[in-house]
Amino acid sequence: MTNLLRAMGRGLALLLGALVALVSGAWGALALWYQLPGGVALRTLGAVLWSVLVLALFALAILRRAWWPLGGYALLYALLLVWWSGITPGNDHAWADDVTRLLAGEVHGNVVVLHNVRDFHWRSDSDYDARWETQSYDLDHLASADAVLSHWGSKAIAHAMISFGFDDGRHLVFSVEIRKRRGQQFSSIGGFFKDFEAILIAAPESDLIRVRTNVRGEDDYLYPLAIERPTMRALFLSYVDKANRLATTPVFYNTVTSNCASMVYRMARQLDPGLPLDPRLLLTGYLPGYLYKIGVLDHRLTLQQWNARARITERARASRPGEDFSAAIRAPQR
Repeated sequence: MTNLLRAMGRGLALLLGALVALVSGAWGALALWYQLPGGVALRTLGAVLWSVLVLALFALAILRRAWWPLGGYALLYALLLVWWSGITPGNDHAWADDVTRLLAGEVHGNVVVLHNVRDFHWRSDSDYDARWETQSYDLDHLASADAVLSHWGSKAIAHAMISFGFDDGRHLVFSVEIRKRRGQQFSSIGGFFKDFEAILIAAPESDLIRVRTNVRGEDDYLYPLAIERPTMRALFLSYVDKANRLATTPVFYNTVTSNCASMVYRMARQLDPGLPLDPRLLLTGYLPGYLYKIGVLDHRLTLQQWNARARITERARASRPGEDFSAAIRAPQR
């Protein structure tokens, strides 16, 4: 009986080890697919050869009930991780036009000067008038902060942005995005495998919101945040600081740990270390529920009422050329 239990335990341990090898092997295949230099053929060959090797070692471990194939795999995997750790982000690629310049800021007392504020006029994703500007913002005239969520498919997933309003009617949106290279397309899986650097874009709402509602067909919601002016100011300055750090020290975008919501959360925690973690920081489509929970959405309305009031898609699409886009999306609903 003892021998039987020992044999069963050994078999179970081998099976568990093989399962770990298979999962990590799948990760390795995707890492090679996304990061091997060369074209599609070379990346495919590398991922296939790695997969065949992992499966062969897996079969040997099971059929022979031996540990040495798993030990061999562990060595190969360690070498893969050494290669992976050597892949670092950079700012010197051939970038797509809309992310070619990096935002940077200077703070002079109450006045912030931002360089490379994007102000594109979009007719389609491939047809646009490109314009980059230097703009000044007086933080004494900060009047509002709004969370903007842009849905493109699943209700659970949205792109999150923060828009700051000034008492002269201007609005500036900050958006953490992937920094695409020319011809590159977004992939949520690629976001786990160092496929994109991160970039912080600052742009008027007529650029960052309008391109999503009127060009890409996304569904957008705007939630006014019930926060005090000193908090707005500190959050604005956190974005400026983040932009300056990204300009000198690039980082990879990550679908979970370094995305549009998680970066904002980390900046907000600098202002309030007690902010709780929540699954809705990952499932960003449900972010309004988190904002309501922590009290930055006014509780005089229910969350359901906020969700109904916040939708701006139709007003954005109905706005006319030359019209004040920010005023149009905030016009009372008919």
